[in-house]
Amino acid sequence: MLKLNPRITGLQEEGAFAVLDRALALKAQGHPIINLGIGQPDFPPPEHVLAAAEKAARDGPHGYTSPIGMIELREAVAEHVGGRYDVDVHPDEVVIVPGGKVTFYFACHLFGGIGSKILYPDPGFSPYREAILSAGAQGCPYPIREDRDFGFDPHEVLSLITPETSLIILNSPANPTGGVVDVATLAALADGLEAHPHVAILSDEIYSHLVFDGAGFASLMQFPALRSRLILLDGWSKTFAMTGWRLGYGVWPKPLVEHVRKLITVDHSCVNGVAQMAALAAVSGPMNAVDRMRAKFAERRRIVVDGLNDLPGITCRMPGGAFYAFPNVVATGIASSELAARLLNEAYVALIAGESFGANGAGFLRVSYAAGIAEIEEALARIRDFLIEK
Repeated sequence: MLKLNPRITGLQEEGAFAVLDRALALKAQGHPIINLGIGQPDFPPPEHVLAAAEKAARDGPHGYTSPIGMIELREAVAEHVGGRYDVDVHPDEVVIVPGGKVTFYFACHLFGGIGSKILYPDPGFSPYREAILSAGAQGCPYPIREDRDFGFDPHEVLSLITPETSLIILNSPANPTGGVVDVATLAALADGLEAHPHVAILSDEIYSHLVFDGAGFASLMQFPALRSRLILLDGWSKTFAMTGWRLGYGVWPKPLVEHVRKLITVDHSCVNGVAQMAALAAVSGPMNAVDRMRAKFAERRRIVVDGLNDLPGITCRMPGGAFYAFPNVVATGIASSELAARLLNEAYVALIAGESFGANGAGFLRVSYAAGIAEIEEALARIRDFLIEK
């Protein structure tokens, strides 16, 4: 018998990709699938980004780059982040990685291990939980609450910290809820964390350019007292519609970069040079395409939320960011996992059951509005017909 590592065999696949596979199989059978499950923009990358990639594919670089990324790209990211939040960021704090997930995966392994505890949001991005498990740490979920507009109570989160807590993961704007944490909540959390200097913070801000209303986006980068133990996660996937390019970055406390560098040399050596040149064009170029995409998402958000609230047994809060709605489906009388499965198999609408994102997600569905308006309206009509006929 082969002896497999139980930390790996016990991991669960991300639910969105399992639903995607099922949706693709049904589509291959000829069924008219509308996929509101997968979380990726349905726009092309900006033209100047594509042009930079085309040039790099011809002219190079074609060899290895620095494990932590090309210096030109790290300088551009440092300037972008520093200018955006009016903070000092040094290029040597920036690490370029193949996708946003790598940053939190490495953080979980750096701060994990037997006996350590890592706090993470529930409902929240399910790979957080699996990264924690693979690192040998104990995952400790903290509740994300609908009645707080899918935010958290900072005092409740702080109460969960113990001497064994090594890391806390935050995500705003959030997947799956679209919730955006306000600056007052972040300030209360930051103040409380001063009493716990042994706890590192991973702030997943991958959707930070997709915020719609109110005072805008607040980043933990804006709290100087946390900088020595704060890891910022961001990247190109959502902002520039480059999910398949696998491009992300982390801004790390400088003393941790040497450890991340070692992990990279063991794991993937470096991000490919063509992608890095495209990333350089994106982060240092015009943001017009990002602004247009955000405006389109804002229009779709209104259509999705209004349409969901008009369905029998469904209520939905207006999300503040990302491109997800997280409707409450308890009043339909159908468990959310069953409802998601039946909508896919009977109405051919792919959505994600809320419990895929943690126990507190039960009773909800994740709806991605990264789809055209015609598709969204057709999906809403199919869901209505299903609920009336069920």
